[in-house]
Amino acid sequence: MSDGRKKPSIPTSTVFGSVVLMMLARLGSLNALEQQEGSAFWSRWLGRPMPSADTVGRVFETIDLEAIRSCIHHVYTRLKRNKALGEFGGVYALVIDGHESFSSYLQSCQGCLKRRVRAGDGERTQFYHRNVSAVLVTRDFTVLLDVEEQRKGEDEVACATRLCRRVLMNYPRAFQVVLADALFLRSDFFKFLLDHGKDVICVLKDERRDLMEDARSLFKSEPPILIDDGNVKREVWDIEGFTSWESLGRPVRVVRSLETRRVTRQLTGEEEAETSEWMWVTTLPQWKVGTKEIVGLGHARWLIENQAFNEMVTYWHANHMYRHHPAAITAFWLTLMLVMNLFRAFINLNIKPELRAGHTQLHFARLLSAELYGDGDSEKPP
Repeated sequence: MSDGRKKPSIPTSTVFGSVVLMMLARLGSLNALEQQEGSAFWSRWLGRPMPSADTVGRVFETIDLEAIRSCIHHVYTRLKRNKALGEFGGVYALVIDGHESFSSYLQSCQGCLKRRVRAGDGERTQFYHRNVSAVLVTRDFTVLLDVEEQRKGEDEVACATRLCRRVLMNYPRAFQVVLADALFLRSDFFKFLLDHGKDVICVLKDERRDLMEDARSLFKSEPPILIDDGNVKREVWDIEGFTSWESLGRPVRVVRSLETRRVTRQLTGEEEAETSEWMWVTTLPQWKVGTKEIVGLGHARWLIENQAFNEMVTYWHANHMYRHHPAAITAFWLTLMLVMNLFRAFINLNIKPELRAGHTQLHFARLLSAELYGDGDSEKPP
């Protein structure tokens, strides 16, 4: 680990180790971290006194981002070698999606994006940060791989393309297919991934597209495939060879799933049937991945929302602005990805299933925090 300081009195590894433990214990802020200075745990963990909150913030402005990415890659490599990452639906899939991590009408930095927002009788300028993350979907848990901050003047797809270019270089054989929402249904994005030997599954929504119109007209004349997944009954249509997407220049496959599930209303206690429709376009041929697997992979795109963004924000304080600086924001986000990968690997691979079944992940996180608070009044070692 290194950073931009010329003659640092506190090693970068000490600062980084402090942040790793802060996130593992889910303390939530650098000030909360600094308040634990009296714990003897820090001397044992760091081998020296804990750095101040201001020092941590300044170091993370210039810390080597590639060093943090190397740590994430190391964890992935160890998991892969230990055969802890099983295939999901017969393949390894990479999910990409955007997330807005910060917005304010008052605070801004050189990396902030800007937009006009209607407020009251007029409009105000709002500053915000948005990133695109890449998450590997495996059989037992997701692995967070990388993140890229969206820059001024570019859209989310351009940011995602830059992220995918680095992921393809660092993880060339980690996945075979990329999952994305309807925003990424663009020929330039598809061609970029196809040129690198990767297939794509993307949500199909736009009713104005010729591809959507052709698919719906053919689905009317084809009988559906019935799939019973317990609480969910699916009628699925799966047709390949569509050439309506002229800008892509190659045939694609469209899958439609009409899903009915039984739900119990909390207010009345009555059971009702809910029906939803999903459509995906993919470059994967039927001989490579079956219909049921495509439906499963299409729904797996939501794992980046549920097991990444929502969990990161709700339980890991991901949207907290530790340091309002573009490089520091990326550094803290990457560090959290590393910490979550380590935590999930520990929970899934080191704790016995019987114990894991009886407790939530939050329980084990609180045990980590208890180590700090339990040592809070202890005398520091000489």
